[in-house]
Amino acid sequence: MSSDEKPAAPRSLAEDLRARDDGSLAALLRARPDLITPVPTDLTQLATRAGTRASVVRALERLDRFALQTAEALAVAADPAPYEELSGLMAGDAADPAVTAALPRALGTLRGQALVWGADDRLRLVRTARELLAPSPQHPSPTGLGPTVQEATAGMSPGRIQELVTTAGLPTTHDSVSAVTSLMTLFTDRRRMAKLLAGAPAESREVLSRLVWGPPYGQVTADPAAHLRWLLDRGLLLPTAPGTVVLPREVALHLREGRAHRAAEPLPPAVEAAATHRPQVVDATAAGQAYTALATVEELLKDWDEGGPAVLRAGGLSVRDLKRTAVALDVSEPVAAFWVELAYAAGLVASDNEADERYAATPAYDEWLEQPPAQRWTRLAEAWLAATRTPGLVGGRDAKERTLSALGPGLDRSAAPEVRHRVLVLLAGLPEGTAPAAESVLARLRWERPLRGPQRDDDLRARLARWTLTEAELLGVTGRGALSGHGRALIGAPAGKPAAGASSGTTKAGGRRAGSGVDASSAPGGSSAPSSGPGDTAAASGPGDKLPVHHHAVPAHALSPLTPPEQAVASAAAARLLAPLLPEPLDHVLLQADLTAVAPGPLQRPLADMLDVLAEVESKGGATVYRFTPASVRRALDSGRAASDLHAFLAEHSRTPVPQPLAYLIDDVARRHGHLRVGATSAYVRCDDDAMLNEIMADKRAAGLRLRRLAPTVLATQADPAALLDGLRAMGFAPAAESAEGDVLITRALAHRTPPRTAPEPVPDGPPTPDPNLLTSAIRAIRAGDLASTTPRKPTSADPAGGELPRTSAAETLATMQAAVLTGETVWIGYVNAEGSATQRVIAPIRVEGGFVTAYDHTADEVRTYPLHRVTGVAELADD
Repeated sequence: MSSDEKPAAPRSLAEDLRARDDGSLAALLRARPDLITPVPTDLTQLATRAGTRASVVRALERLDRFALQTAEALAVAADPAPYEELSGLMAGDAADPAVTAALPRALGTLRGQALVWGADDRLRLVRTARELLAPSPQHPSPTGLGPTVQEATAGMSPGRIQELVTTAGLPTTHDSVSAVTSLMTLFTDRRRMAKLLAGAPAESREVLSRLVWGPPYGQVTADPAAHLRWLLDRGLLLPTAPGTVVLPREVALHLREGRAHRAAEPLPPAVEAAATHRPQVVDATAAGQAYTALATVEELLKDWDEGGPAVLRAGGLSVRDLKRTAVALDVSEPVAAFWVELAYAAGLVASDNEADERYAATPAYDEWLEQPPAQRWTRLAEAWLAATRTPGLVGGRDAKERTLSALGPGLDRSAAPEVRHRVLVLLAGLPEGTAPAAESVLARLRWERPLRGPQRDDDLRARLARWTLTEAELLGVTGRGALSGHGRALIGAPAGKPAAGASSGTTKAGGRRAGSGVDASSAPGGSSAPSSGPGDTAAASGPGDKLPVHHHAVPAHALSPLTPPEQAVASAAAARLLAPLLPEPLDHVLLQADLTAVAPGPLQRPLADMLDVLAEVESKGGATVYRFTPASVRRALDSGRAASDLHAFLAEHSRTPVPQPLAYLIDDVARRHGHLRVGATSAYVRCDDDAMLNEIMADKRAAGLRLRRLAPTVLATQADPAALLDGLRAMGFAPAAESAEGDVLITRALAHRTPPRTAPEPVPDGPPTPDPNLLTSAIRAIRAGDLASTTPRKPTSADPAGGELPRTSAAETLATMQAAVLTGETVWIGYVNAEGSATQRVIAPIRVEGGFVTAYDHTADEVRTYPLHRVTGVAELADD
């Protein structure tokens, strides 16, 4: 072929793929990873797999709205169709410039995904896609168009067709084919068609207007009205079944001014701003929520420290246990389900798999507690981004009308990670500090992944997007609805610059410098903004307010999901940005005379753990209030602490003097603690003070314990020791349990942990995107296999026509191999591997000995050795 000669047009999708370079094939396999599982043997098999129904449906579902509209237009165009016809169907007679400009991109997308092939003058939609998108009575086209005149008149009698031609003002023809062609020519001629319709009755034009945008089918009686008869006589409506008529495609396109769709959507809808805030305010608010998230997860698992709720027989939490958890966390049940599922996704909670199966913290929870707060947050955020379990479904019902429970089966939705990432990327595309309007985000997602068929308000992707916006705010990825600085870093978005005129009290990342105190804007429950400097502008309440902010919008298409190594780097960057915004843990509390202690911020872990034993949490918020009670002090004494230990602890960690009432409370409880001893007979009480035992015996509240005196200092009962301890404590005494040897038992609570558990694996949405190394190897193997299958070869006597695999006798195979070694020729062989799979290869034999042939394998592009008994046959390649 000369250099001026154009390459021949491809006759099949396989030939079209064969003409593509490796970059195009790699892009195809990235966009449709199901085509590489397993790796096709050659390009013909790749093309066959790309045309299967399941693969085509999956590819169509991942097209944006305009690319899908382009495919729908091709499905109603001629096969093959020139580019001009496709452009006319998309842009209409007016040639909408926006559609015309966007069409090459959409067509390139369809070509890149092997849904369309062929040159611009012969565009072909793959057969399966055409079958799915072309109009039919059972499956109307999304375009609303009906069949062509040729399709609608396929079963019509020749006489009736000639009547239609005559009534339409056309000359009769000698056959039905030319008559139908004449009618189609009339309907596609804009001038002549306009003249025909100008003479139509008004009622007839009204009927056409009702059918023009679909559905194109209507019902008529056996004796239609005059205005319907006018349309039927001229072929503007054609019968398809008794009582049913259809508007031919050519007529509809004339009425639509050539457009296949009522409204082409070449450009995605913009994500609109609902409010704008200073980035510092957003970061501080998000950091406060991040701190609250850590505290909530810690509180949840502390509540389950000694063994959490029981596991239902079908798996998951019961409705009652979820309600109890919501009350304990002081949140609603849906929010409680989110925190429980988040802890599970992060591998911090699991079932213990014991006989009495319960949920409990895992050993990973103890490791998590030892990490810095910012790293603990990134672990939760990473788990949330990747999780396919969807807490928003809790309380709903599955396909079998069974209630979906938290931590139970049926909550996995494979689209969840993609939707979460996409929503955050759209937020990153807005100027910093801008909160989006939720409906505009949903509209953008619907454009990017339109539903095939009627739009529904409750589609899964829309619900996932709404839940993402809510969960991101709960987790502290967003603040006041806008993506935070550490949220941007988490998804790999480039960091922006601080607001112009930022005060010296902010860090480079836009957050406040950490100090010894607690910033109200970053503490849990705080919402006030950092103080503004002289040049600052207060946070705006709407998108119209002026803000001194450098807007760094990220293109929505610029970010793709991160690989695990990339995510690790992004999480580390997010932790660095978040760390200065989180309040520093404190080593002190403020003791007050009303037997309370105020923690003005988060406490260091040893101090917080001790206060949890010594006092009861009375209220939470920006500051936590603890209350000391006789029961809480007794709990601390039961755990092995002495009164002197408690006094020393409070004196060390209080910024105020220890109030006298608190010191008296500790001494009074300690004085009585252990004065009574409870052991097992079933149970007994002993005390050196017989007067105290007389008091117990005389108390009416002791009647239920059925005590009897064994000695002046000993009482006995049939109740068990635990019931006796509870009974005496309810009467106001402070008994201590003792062992069989008479020693006081220390009743320190033991944390219950599950055996080591791994976090639940996300349920993938189809095959994963292949990595570059796999793509390179796969394309190399496909090319080599295609070379082997398409290389011309000489027919053999056993297979004169050149079958799938060459077939020769063992002697012929050996002789041909030996001859190829001497001449250095390349031959074509059939080979069956150890698994029984038959393949064809092109090899250049180097050595034949011991029943093996060593050759350079062009298919694998390396030297290999093959047993001769596994070679089905050998054939010489053609001379060209």
